[in-house]
Amino acid sequence: MYVHLGGNVVVSDKDIIAIFDMDVVTTSEATLQFLKIAEEEGFIVRISSEKPKSFIITERDKRSVIYLSPISAFTLIKRTQKIDA
Repeated sequence: MYVHLGGNVVVSDKDIIAIFDMDVVTTSEATLQFLKIAEEEGFIVRISSEKPKSFIITERDKRSVIYLSPISAFTLIKRTQKIDA
């Protein structure tokens, strides 16, 4: 299954490692430092120019990518849940 992260970005749910709410994690100095280093090393992809509401850590082919999404973590998590018919 694929998950729409915002903009034109869609990733496989199998590639998603974690989804974080920016309002919660940005209170942590360690998380802010992690995001700063990730951006300096080129792992960050900004999906839109809007203020990010969440960030998603993914890995595909042993390469990590962190997406900054304008969509809330709650909405993204709901999109990852499979619906049984």
